[in-house]
Amino acid sequence: MAVSTSPETPIPVGEVSRLIGGWIERLGAVWVEGQITQLSRRPGAGVVFLTLRDPSYDISVSVTCYRQVFDKVADVVSEGARVVVHAKPEWYAPRGQLSLRAAEIKPVGVGELLARLEQLKKSLAAEGLFAADRKKPLPFLPQLIGLVCGRASAAERDVLENARHRWPAVRFAVRNVPVQGVHAVPQVVAAVQELDALPEVDVIIVARGGGSVEDLLPFSDEQLVRAVSAAVTPVVSAIGHEPDSPLLDLVADLRASTPTDAAKKVVPDVGEELARVEQLRERARRAVDGFLQREERGLAAALQRPCIQRPQRMIEDREEQVTALLERGRRTLGHLLDRADSELTHTLARVVALSPKATLERGYAVLQKPDGTAVRSPWEVGADETLRARVAEGEFTVRVDGAPGAATAAE
Repeated sequence: MAVSTSPETPIPVGEVSRLIGGWIERLGAVWVEGQITQLSRRPGAGVVFLTLRDPSYDISVSVTCYRQVFDKVADVVSEGARVVVHAKPEWYAPRGQLSLRAAEIKPVGVGELLARLEQLKKSLAAEGLFAADRKKPLPFLPQLIGLVCGRASAAERDVLENARHRWPAVRFAVRNVPVQGVHAVPQVVAAVQELDALPEVDVIIVARGGGSVEDLLPFSDEQLVRAVSAAVTPVVSAIGHEPDSPLLDLVADLRASTPTDAAKKVVPDVGEELARVEQLRERARRAVDGFLQREERGLAAALQRPCIQRPQRMIEDREEQVTALLERGRRTLGHLLDRADSELTHTLARVVALSPKATLERGYAVLQKPDGTAVRSPWEVGADETLRARVAEGEFTVRVDGAPGAATAAE
C-alpha cells in the first residue's frame, strides 16, 4: 500500500528500506530463468555467489545459494550456462540491495532450448516475420557494406578477404561485438540498428563462425529477430555452417551458409562481371554486324531494281501515257467541235428559212401602221389611212383607197 508522506512528515531511510523489504517478501519464491554471467566459489565458503542475467535485455540480479545446493549441478553449470533457479527474493536493508536466495538450480538442457526455439519460431512465423514478400532484394554492387561480427574473428577475415578479392573497391563499415554470451544480443542489436540508420550502408552482414547450439542462441533471440525484421537495409545472415539454422536465417533477407558464402552472394566477382561485359559486347557487336549485313543486302537488292537502274524510264512511260491522253483529248474535242458546227449550220439554215426576210425575198410585202403594228386584215385599216410597206429591198408609203380593202401607192 502507498505510504502517506510530505515535506513536513518524511519517513527515515531505514523505514523506507524496511517497507521495501516487506513488499518484496510478499512476492514469495519464484522460478527464474537466466544466464550465469559471474560465478564465485570461494574455497571453504559455505555460500556461492553468482549473477543471473536476462540474455535479451541488459538486466541482471545477484543470486546466492548454499554450497550444497550448487554442488548438485556444479559439474554441468558454469559461466555462460542457462539455468532455471527456484529462489526467494531478499532485501538487504542496510545496503538497500536486492538478491535472490536460490533453493534449487536446474540447468536448461539442449532439448528444452530447442523446444522453446521451435515454439518461438512458430509464434514469429504466425506474425509473418518470415514471409517471403517481406524480404528485400540485395543491391547489385553495394558501395558500403555493414559487417557485424566478433573482433578479430575468422568470420570477419573470411568476409573481408573474399569480398575484396572479388571486388577490390568494396568498402566495409565493421562493428565488432560479442557473438556469444550474455552481452551478445543487446550489442548485436545495437550494431544492426546503428548500421541501418546510416543511409550510405547498402547491405548489412551479420556473421559468426560455427559453434554449439548454446553458442548460437543469441542469433535466435526474439529481440534480435524483431530488430532485423524492422531494418530498412537488407540484412544477410551468415551464422555458423550449413547445418546451423538460427532464427536469424529465417528473418534475414538472404541466408548464407557461411561467412565466405555471404561475401560471394553480396559482392559480385569483378572477373566474372568483366567476362559478362565482354560477352555482352561481343553479342552486341554480332547483332550490329548482322543488322548492317541485312541492310546492305536490302540496299543491294533495291539498287538492282529497274526503277533504280534506269529511273528515267518511269518518266518515259508516263510521257507516253500523257501523249496518248493528250491525243485522245484532242480527237474528242475535235469531234465535239465538228458536231457543234454541224448542229449550228443546220440551226442557221432553219433560222434563215423561217425568217421574215426570206419571205420578203420571194415577193411578199409587210404593211405596217405608223405605230409599227403589222396589218393582218383589210378591215384593220381605214379610208385614206397611210401605211408603210416593207419589201426585200426596202420600204415605201402607201395610202388606203376610200373603199375598205383597196389601196393605191403613193410616193
